[in-house]
Amino acid sequence: MDLVSRIIEPKQQIAENKKRFSNAALQKMIIPLFIEQLLLMVVGLADTMMVSHAGEATVSGVSLDTMIYTIFILVFSSLGAGGGVIVAQYIGRKDRENGDLAASQIFHIAFLISMSLMILLLIAGKGILHLLYPSVEPAVMAACETYLWIVTLSFPANAIYNAGTALYRAMGKTSVTMRVSIAMNVVNIVGNAIGIFVLHAGAAGVAWPTTISWYFAATIMTYLCFNKKNQVSINRTQILHLDTIMAGRILRVAVPNAIEGGLFQAAKVVLGSLIATFGTAQIAANGIGQTIWSLAAVVTSSMSPIFITVIGQCIGAKDKEAADYYLWKLLRMATALTFVWNLLVLVCLPLILPLYDISAETRHLLIIIVIIHNVFCGTIGAFFGPMSAGLRAAGDVKFTMYASIFCTVFFRTALSFLFCLVFRMGVIGIACAMVMDWSLKACILMMRYRSGKWLQHQLI
Repeated sequence: MDLVSRIIEPKQQIAENKKRFSNAALQKMIIPLFIEQLLLMVVGLADTMMVSHAGEATVSGVSLDTMIYTIFILVFSSLGAGGGVIVAQYIGRKDRENGDLAASQIFHIAFLISMSLMILLLIAGKGILHLLYPSVEPAVMAACETYLWIVTLSFPANAIYNAGTALYRAMGKTSVTMRVSIAMNVVNIVGNAIGIFVLHAGAAGVAWPTTISWYFAATIMTYLCFNKKNQVSINRTQILHLDTIMAGRILRVAVPNAIEGGLFQAAKVVLGSLIATFGTAQIAANGIGQTIWSLAAVVTSSMSPIFITVIGQCIGAKDKEAADYYLWKLLRMATALTFVWNLLVLVCLPLILPLYDISAETRHLLIIIVIIHNVFCGTIGAFFGPMSAGLRAAGDVKFTMYASIFCTVFFRTALSFLFCLVFRMGVIGIACAMVMDWSLKACILMMRYRSGKWLQHQLI
């Protein structure tokens, strides 16, 4: 047995004929997802740099809108992930008829919910902005209103795109979603460059490329999902009507996932208001730190869909032994990859820091919070992110939701205020509260795994 196999293979093995996914098959799924997530990071950085040339009012308006916009993005990705769990289980059961129905219903539900939210935000968006940001300058508010109105039009496309990528990931075809994501981001970047540098359109020059790129990607994914050669595909008849039984199965996974993601984002908004009181150096350190943290978390975000595909198919095949084996194998694999990646980011930190024109105080704070983040992310990252996805894929959706709400919304928020307001730790306190949240959630999920209760659920 080679070194890699020793690292990732659990001591408790299963029969060879029960191993549904070879190491080569897992690698074939992981690499495209990693590239996709890394490119999203690079594109995000490029977008930020280009937006900065549109003026401070546009930069401020877009950043304020992002906190609102992200909540809706999480809803659509949660819908897709919830449907992906159901589809993966039907693939594992080799039930093509119900797999196609589930696939079609994801598109139907995604379209209905996204249209409803789009209409709601188009009507109430301006009032929400003035309620949340009553004291911003008129130029910033104008940019907010323009950007939010335009990107709200992308909601149906965003939801449909997430539905399509969820289907392809459930089938393990991550190279397809990677290529579509690359094409979408090229459209976005080129559009931003034209909107900002050629048309000088301000917030609109940033918003329209985003909306157009979502519709471009949604069109491609929808076309691909009609392909009858796939393990599952959408059906023109089934996509046009609501099947309440199948929709209920999808929503039983999607709704808790959406609540978890939405409350997490809401907690970030609350902590953002706390950080805003710390002073320029602390705010700058946190802002740049968030970018580097996102880079360091690329592996964990890449591994979560793999857990859904693999565990979902094992559970669908009613093979709990294989589900247990692959959950532990994927945890070992994710931990090894996350450790190496976070160590690499730390090693590259001296090369990253000169890219930012910051004060010595900000640089000092930034180094500390990045080290805190990467040490914990590199050692327990797989146990609070991807592992949660694995338990959800087995149907243990309510427990993971409750664990996340308790750890992130209550525990982390309370610790953040304690460390910052009582102990005056600033952004270092925010980072400490974050990794303590991760540690607690990892412990809770490990206890759940050891109990075996995560395998006692049935979704289909």
